[in-house]
Amino acid sequence: MLAGFLSRRLLGHYAFIRVYVGDVLWAMMVFFGFAFVFRKWAAWKVATAALCFSACIELSQIYHAPWIDAIRQTPLGALILGFTFVWSDLVCYSVGVGIGAVIELYFLSARYKNDF
Repeated sequence: MLAGFLSRRLLGHYAFIRVYVGDVLWAMMVFFGFAFVFRKWAAWKVATAALCFSACIELSQIYHAPWIDAIRQTPLGALILGFTFVWSDLVCYSVGVGIGAVIELYFLSARYKNDF
């Protein structure tokens, strides 16, 4: 989350970063959250679950009822649920989950294998 805030704060004047980087980082956060909770799962299962979760959150933005829009008006609700459906967010989520999976497979897993 800190990286997302800093990307907007320090580099937010670049349209590409303002529009896409936060979504990529959000999906990476979801991936690593799922990896933490489901430690025994293979990376591909974590990636699939994180991508499905992210896609469901994005698709939920099509639905606008007073109760869910009230949740979206809170700071935490806005960060988690967002406001409007955008197709490009699905691409950003795929990139974020992919980067998370690569980090898991090639950097974190290799380090853990060497420790045991």
